[in-house]
Amino acid sequence: MSSEKTNNINNINWYPGHMKKTKEMIYDNLKLVDIVLEVVDARIPVSGRNPLINELTDRKDHILLLNKADLADDSKSALWKSYFIKQGIDTCSVNSREGEGIKQLIKMLEARSTEKQRSGNKKPYRIMVLGVPNSGKSSLINRLSGSKIVGVGDKPGFTRGKQWITLKNKMQLLDTPGILWPKFEDPKVGLHLAFCGSVRDEIVDVQDLALELIAELSKLYPDLLKDRYNLSKIYDDPLSTMEEIAGNRGFLLKNSGIDYERTGKTLLDEFRGSKIGRITLESPDQ
Repeated sequence: MSSEKTNNINNINWYPGHMKKTKEMIYDNLKLVDIVLEVVDARIPVSGRNPLINELTDRKDHILLLNKADLADDSKSALWKSYFIKQGIDTCSVNSREGEGIKQLIKMLEARSTEKQRSGNKKPYRIMVLGVPNSGKSSLINRLSGSKIVGVGDKPGFTRGKQWITLKNKMQLLDTPGILWPKFEDPKVGLHLAFCGSVRDEIVDVQDLALELIAELSKLYPDLLKDRYNLSKIYDDPLSTMEEIAGNRGFLLKNSGIDYERTGKTLLDEFRGSKIGRITLESPDQ
């Protein structure tokens, strides 16, 4: 197991130069748009919300999208949607890859666009899409546009520049790169973003990150973890659970040692792809 990055696993930060430029670009273009669509990974409805977005868009009309709803726990998603609506935030659950919830979202946007036209403002209704890296913004935009206008990547940082897109209903949409914030005050926020692929795996130790994931899943979804990896039990020590997973999968080195790197990568990939099950890491009552 790695020791160099282990000490930093609970202090994950990633704020390269293009993040600062994105923040400035958002600020400069806010005056051009009518509404902000904030895209959040439904598995992490708190950690996945960038506080800078609320700060920048405080006075703009705002819809919160709980994206990747197909990967999240349905019962918790319902609780989160109710929670945000009670906070006065229009909220919609969507699965951008498959199109679920998109019709409802379009109706919400078209109603606002019609209201703008009735007020005498004939300019196209303009939308800004914001969110942390890898929250599914590109998939959402492709769904709204009805075609593959922007590329989709499974890693953070795929979208690098702004681009205006005209939708079939004549509304205009501004895509922006994903944006994180300089420092995560709560270490768990950094972990949850890393679990979901919003922080590059290159800046954390995959083995240690997987151990943290095992620890959380052992508490929140022990049965899913046990069933997926055919475990004899859920151990108090995440390392013991990881080693049994490695043994059951045959992830062993030539000298009969555990291949922790392969085991960790597999755990993260299978969590991100919902192969362990539909999981939400945060609850409104926490």
